[in-house]
Amino acid sequence: MHTQSQSQSQFRLLVVRLGAMGDILHALPAVTALRRAHPGWRIDWVVEPAWASLLTAESGAQSGPASTPAQNPQKPLVNDVHLVPVKAWARHPLGLKTIRQIAALRKALRATGYDAVLDFQGAVRSALIGRLSGCRRVIGEAAPREPAAKWLFTERIPTRGVHVIEQDVEVAAAVAGDALEPVAPLLPIDPAAELWCDNLLAPNANQPIALLNPGAGWGAKRWPAERYAAVAAGLARRGLRVFVNAGPGEESLAETIQTESNEAATPLRCTLGELIALTRRTALAIAGDTGPLHLACALGKPVVGIFGPTDPARNGPFGSSFRVLRHAESRRDHTRREEPEAGLLTITPEEVLKAADDLLTQSSQGDSTR
Repeated sequence: MHTQSQSQSQFRLLVVRLGAMGDILHALPAVTALRRAHPGWRIDWVVEPAWASLLTAESGAQSGPASTPAQNPQKPLVNDVHLVPVKAWARHPLGLKTIRQIAALRKALRATGYDAVLDFQGAVRSALIGRLSGCRRVIGEAAPREPAAKWLFTERIPTRGVHVIEQDVEVAAAVAGDALEPVAPLLPIDPAAELWCDNLLAPNANQPIALLNPGAGWGAKRWPAERYAAVAAGLARRGLRVFVNAGPGEESLAETIQTESNEAATPLRCTLGELIALTRRTALAIAGDTGPLHLACALGKPVVGIFGPTDPARNGPFGSSFRVLRHAESRRDHTRREEPEAGLLTITPEEVLKAADDLLTQSSQGDSTR
């Protein structure tokens, strides 16, 4: 455990969290809590290039560790970001480009001389990156996602929290013995994305926005697009402007929703920075267990979560006003099936709209008491 004087010095911490968008967002409250407890620390993050915009703005951010997070809204949490294309490495593990990139990463990590590594991923590949740094303290969960990873940790932290965000906070607390609690995460503000969003919403900037995200990591988690269309039409009747976020390969889902809702919903393809800017302006988000759902929660927006084979107690909405719809007979199952899980199909558009109404009413009542 570090003393108070040590905690205020230039302690150097490396965070390793790869994975999908939701994985990064789940780790942000823990790292934000550490940043608030230790504003003088250097905190760097290893991340897949696709998700770097969750840590640093695509435009306007100062580069490198010299920038001060507290004074830099474009990069408010971390000092530096190490971009690590592990998916590309997995496709070409013995390729010359992969070997050179791994060697360059090793050199960069060791040059910094980290005092501790926090592995939130709990995978063998993330633990190996931690080891690549040469740091003597590699901290991870005692029961990680991939059991073999624990043998690469020098410190294994038992966790009691149910939600993955709570578990990450417990692991983070072990770095300096802090009594940490989950806090609202710091996300970058991208000036170019903010301008794009202003132009998108003009001239009806005051009309409340609903953001739908029909995609999912695999088919079993995907509520049918036709039902999202019915929800979109219902929200439009309530006076909301409805956007449908379409990730890569999900364009047909958004087009189906637009057509089936009689143009009540507008498909949207945007960068991650632009999605952050739009979500900041959203009155309501509706999605399954997806990154955009967790982004809305991170930004404190009301959320309706439509869940099937994934357990919302562990991976569901956290830290904002939310309603979770899930059939009582749905069971946790991460099998990559293409067809929607049977319990997911019992959820009706009417139930989703009722949950949306409850949240919108709650939000308007909260606004009126301020």
